[in-house]
Amino acid sequence: MRVLMVSKACIVGPYQKKLEELATLPGVELTVVVPAYWREAGRTILLEREHTLGYELEVEPMAFNGHFHLHFYPGLARQFRRVRPDVCHIDEEPYNLATYQALRLAEGAGARTLFFTWQNLARRYPPPWSWIESYVLHRAGCAIAGNQEAVDVLRTKGYAGPTVVIPQFGVDPRIYRSFPEVRATASDGFTIGYAGRLVEQKGVHLLLEAVSRLDGDWHLRVLGTGPTRPALLALSEDLDISKRVTFRAPIPASQMPRYLNDLDVLVLPSLSRPNWKEQFGRVLVEAMACEVPVIGAASGEIPNVIGDAGLVFPEGDVSALTRELSRVQRDAHLRQELAMKGRQRVLENFTQARIAAETYRVYRDLLGN
Repeated sequence: MRVLMVSKACIVGPYQKKLEELATLPGVELTVVVPAYWREAGRTILLEREHTLGYELEVEPMAFNGHFHLHFYPGLARQFRRVRPDVCHIDEEPYNLATYQALRLAEGAGARTLFFTWQNLARRYPPPWSWIESYVLHRAGCAIAGNQEAVDVLRTKGYAGPTVVIPQFGVDPRIYRSFPEVRATASDGFTIGYAGRLVEQKGVHLLLEAVSRLDGDWHLRVLGTGPTRPALLALSEDLDISKRVTFRAPIPASQMPRYLNDLDVLVLPSLSRPNWKEQFGRVLVEAMACEVPVIGAASGEIPNVIGDAGLVFPEGDVSALTRELSRVQRDAHLRQELAMKGRQRVLENFTQARIAAETYRVYRDLLGN
């Protein structure tokens, strides 16, 4: 089968491992169209070429780069003429212009179509985005949703086609794994970690309050940047824990396994808001793959990602988070149990190979195989 995928997300090197895994599956001839870069939140993310074996990675200029709803590829039609795909995998939300563009081209080429969505809130968009969304939902052959709530949103908006829940990307367990030699040299006592944006809805202020109530020798490492960083620094001073808290700027994806291996537990204390809730929490999967116990708030998809392989607390409940941290801090047996369960859950559900295999099944179903 000839598959043409359109995906700005695949400019990120580690994500391309899923593409290599897809290309190894029987009968797949894969071409992936990406931009040379993507502008987001004031920064420019350049195309990386880390995993490019077995498929074609084609760069197309993008119009309105950085505009989530408005971007599209002026030269995309020539890729359809060249590839003549059987399946068009549109790795974009249904209300984006790029999705509409690729769907129309796929219809003209006689290709079966699918799109991807993370959207777990039933947002209503003004025209023309509502028109685009309606067209896509009524014409696409299949939807891949990154979480179960996204399926519910599709149904409330009138999508009646087949759906399957598959995260957009997984992890490579050969890269995200335990490094015993790193942990053997750890010297910061009980080390707690957070990695992600520093924004109010991520709940890092709650994590600071929770750790301030812990006893014993502990240290918190906060990895990320964002508008709440000054307030978080001030809060750590007010709580008299600034000497135990380290704030660090984001690091390249290639350095994340080492960062995670320095931790005894990773926490994702997200807070749902009327216009946002956690869609997945990729850092949880990365930590579990590295055999790092995880604690997450009951926000959005977090409980479904963790399953029984970590601890979940009611979102916003500082006392509950402190209790869970204290349990992990005191109980080495619990840490070991969660580490093993987390790694096993990733191997069963969240590797790039697993996600590629499930995506391949969707392609075969679309083609009636």
